[in-house]
Amino acid sequence: MRRYLTLALAALSSCLSGMALANDSSAQLAAGGLVLTRSDTIEMQTEDLEISRSAVKVRYTFLNTSGKDVVSRVAFPLPPVGGREMFEMDVSIPLDSSDNFLGFTTRVDGQPVAMDMEQKAMVGTVDRAAWLRAHGIPLAPHLGPAQEALERLTPADNAEAQRLGLVDEDGYPAWKLETTYHWLQRFPAGVPVVVEHRYQPSVGGTVATLLGHEPEAETVRAYCVDAALLTAMNRAAARDIHYSEGWIDYILVTGGNWKKPIGKFRLVVDKERPQDFASFCGDGVRKIAPTRFEMTKTNWRPEKDLSILFLERRTEEK
Repeated sequence: MRRYLTLALAALSSCLSGMALANDSSAQLAAGGLVLTRSDTIEMQTEDLEISRSAVKVRYTFLNTSGKDVVSRVAFPLPPVGGREMFEMDVSIPLDSSDNFLGFTTRVDGQPVAMDMEQKAMVGTVDRAAWLRAHGIPLAPHLGPAQEALERLTPADNAEAQRLGLVDEDGYPAWKLETTYHWLQRFPAGVPVVVEHRYQPSVGGTVATLLGHEPEAETVRAYCVDAALLTAMNRAAARDIHYSEGWIDYILVTGGNWKKPIGKFRLVVDKERPQDFASFCGDGVRKIAPTRFEMTKTNWRPEKDLSILFLERRTEEK
């Protein structure tokens, strides 16, 4: 079940076909791919990335070119959750989990990997996880048990929690939970290693879109919305056909930590339903199926992250 934090929502004044764009928008959390400290011995030969609203799937091929076996720690950081700004927004969190809220899984050469997990409760640059654990407070600030445990603190402990910045002025958890899954990976000399991972993305969005009416310049720029899509949305609006927006952010720049640029990179964005639309910034994007769009690169080092806009045709249309 998708969980939405709704402690505070700001109503938007814009109206679209008599329907207010208010109280039904949510923000997304940006995740990405695997992270390795900068390596002078391991190349990322290929990266196949597929993104839809249902799943993010990535398949890497790594090659150790050093002439001897290398053991390196590979990590997957989940996006941080918590902090005052999170409780002031409606944030999309796919799973009700205290740790793996994206349902992240990984395989190496087809076999599941046993991963270690590190969690930090960050207040600024200081990790307060030890204090929270010592006082019986769960580390996941976005779930109810953390708030309930804070309310059970003695007056003295509550005063210390406030001094440490763990509680905001309204009594809500103020730390950010940083969760990283990691494992030691052996890269045999000269032998390709295939690493695959999959997770459910955090999809932000709103119940309606201004595209087709008075499109916001920032939306057009951020997702490289072209004239053809704007025309299609104008025609839909004229027919009283409505669309909702969905947003996914993906961190691509972690692909820059390898010995060389990515040898062969392939991105597929799947809008999943033919009647929907998708838009994102990319060069040489081509349609390869009714719902799928592909971009390929050779010897590529990402310099910026990826933002994808999905426009889903609403079922209550006339």
